[in-house]
Amino acid sequence: MKSRYDVLIVGGGMVGSSLACALGGSGLSVAVLERSLPPAFSVDQPHDLRVSALSIASERFLRNIGAWDGIQNRRSCPYRRMKVWESDSRRAATEFDATAIGYDHLGHIAENRVIQLALLDRLRDFDNIDLITPAKTTRIDYSPGATLVELESGEQLVGRLVVAADGGDSLVRQAAGIGVTQWDYDQHALVAGVTTAYPQQDITWQQFTPTGPLAFLPLSGNNASIVWYNTPNEVKRLKALPDEVFMQQLHQTFPEELGHLTELQGRGSFPLRRQHAQSYVLEGLALAGDAAHMIHPLAGQGVNIGLLDAAALAEVLLKAYAEGHSLADLHVLKQYEHQRRQHNLLMMQVMDSFYRVFSNDIGPLKLLRNAGLGLAGRLPPARNQVMAFAMGLKGSLPTLAQ
Repeated sequence: MKSRYDVLIVGGGMVGSSLACALGGSGLSVAVLERSLPPAFSVDQPHDLRVSALSIASERFLRNIGAWDGIQNRRSCPYRRMKVWESDSRRAATEFDATAIGYDHLGHIAENRVIQLALLDRLRDFDNIDLITPAKTTRIDYSPGATLVELESGEQLVGRLVVAADGGDSLVRQAAGIGVTQWDYDQHALVAGVTTAYPQQDITWQQFTPTGPLAFLPLSGNNASIVWYNTPNEVKRLKALPDEVFMQQLHQTFPEELGHLTELQGRGSFPLRRQHAQSYVLEGLALAGDAAHMIHPLAGQGVNIGLLDAAALAEVLLKAYAEGHSLADLHVLKQYEHQRRQHNLLMMQVMDSFYRVFSNDIGPLKLLRNAGLGLAGRLPPARNQVMAFAMGLKGSLPTLAQ
């Protein structure tokens, strides 16, 4: 027996689950295949290493699909200000403040697991959604309008539309034969969870250095996530240090804004890669999130553009369904690709530019960087435009994210 669905979402992470929630309560039959559920949340647990900076646009989308309360009831940290500066030129520092454009915050920092758990809780509220887990995919036969997905359990499912929300190494994308353009950055990101002597802060900052930025993200309470971008060899060395020596390195390298650290909660690292699918859609198939694009995490926009993918795709599918069109129709799915591909490409190019301009010690470029940062700091209109862009408030947004 084969179970048939209108929409078969492979991957129940933040993007896949948010898409399902956006389709909840419609007349569409939806299945979400998730390899394994995240561990349950306890307020007494240390913060996870993997966190995301949710923009205002992402917050609105999560509110509209009913998942925001599930995040807030667990834990997150709003931030109101963002500061950036060059390692040896604080005079060129630029500080962005949400109040300058009439908002009380720029975004929220939340653990990825907290976001996913809130979404999974919400999708269980809908009778038209089946959450199938554990679901290890062993076979995918792409066929326009009737793609078959077989699980390790032997269960077979068929989707009129299959959505690849299964990450950068997407099996669905590979099965459909969609290629990617990609390259690895000569940087890894070392992420550490720490306890600080400061109370909960409302600012996130980045100090640019020739080997990569040093970043601070506030978490709830007197906790924080810090990100140390550096060469792969240096990150490997730092990860191997004893905790006490690593803490000493943090205090020696990070600026005084970090303050005194009282505890190291954990650390990990990951390589940085840029990747873009050559197409987001085929007949009966759509890519979303990391399956479609991976960008440098410099400004924390990866999860935000993934959530906007989900919002845009849901909007297109619900409209098509209401008008009686086939969800598998390429003309329908091209509307989603048209909405998202250029926006995502622009974000990727912006992040590439930051990486190339700031990750070096070339004299003329340093002068231009400092001049640019200083000018942005002295010109409120330019500063406010940057803020609006980072908050997801610039450009055409899907209805669900407004």
